[in-house]
Amino acid sequence: MRFRTQGVLLLLCGAALLRVSLFSELYLRYVKEGLRPYLIISGVLLVVLGVLGLVRRENGDGGRRDHGDDDHGHEGEDGHEDHHGHDHSRSPRIAWLLAAPALALILYPPPALGSYSAEREEAKVAAQGVGTFPKLPAGDPVELTLNSFASRAQWDSGASMKGRTLRLTGFVTKDDDGRWYVARLFVNCCAADAAPLKVQVRGAKAPARDTWVTVTGTWHRTGTPGSDEARPVLNATSVRRVDQPSNPYEKR
Repeated sequence: MRFRTQGVLLLLCGAALLRVSLFSELYLRYVKEGLRPYLIISGVLLVVLGVLGLVRRENGDGGRRDHGDDDHGHEGEDGHEDHHGHDHSRSPRIAWLLAAPALALILYPPPALGSYSAEREEAKVAAQGVGTFPKLPAGDPVELTLNSFASRAQWDSGASMKGRTLRLTGFVTKDDDGRWYVARLFVNCCAADAAPLKVQVRGAKAPARDTWVTVTGTWHRTGTPGSDEARPVLNATSVRRVDQPSNPYEKR
């Protein structure tokens, strides 16, 4: 029983890893792109170990059947039989609860982090300080990541976004004052270290929370670069709903 339980649990965990990393791109909801090979290798190893555990269990049962009388008891030193009446090799039934997370990942993979996470931590922008940024590519609109837009809005003394039409993609989040933002989470390793990045949108009605949108508009200057008043704000000219991308996170 013990080997069968271990084998099945290992098989389920391995199948769950392969489900999200080898047979789909769902792993991008939880870890960064470069970790995919390690997930696949881990999944294959778990499946192999699970199969070996089940094979070992079958071989072990065969050996016990040849000595079935040993399960009923044996004579002790005082001449009395000891009847144990149980098998110490059996695993507790509660161990099967460990299968629940693996089954959930196989059948109902959790979604990527969204507005709930973004609304509970202030956005942080990685920047070296105030200075000039490289010019934006020619042609409008210019597709920017939220990190790039926010960095330029807060630290670019050369105002490289002035007069340009810009396009940002992310999910919708809101605050208690009625303002809404296009947001994205960016990661170093996995969803556990995800940090939110938000750009306030003005001039357009807010879609529902967690709706993925592409917002086109112009940069709205709010203060001197490097000051607390310098915030990432976009004056929207259009808001278009889009599907969530296969990789919902931005890289640091």
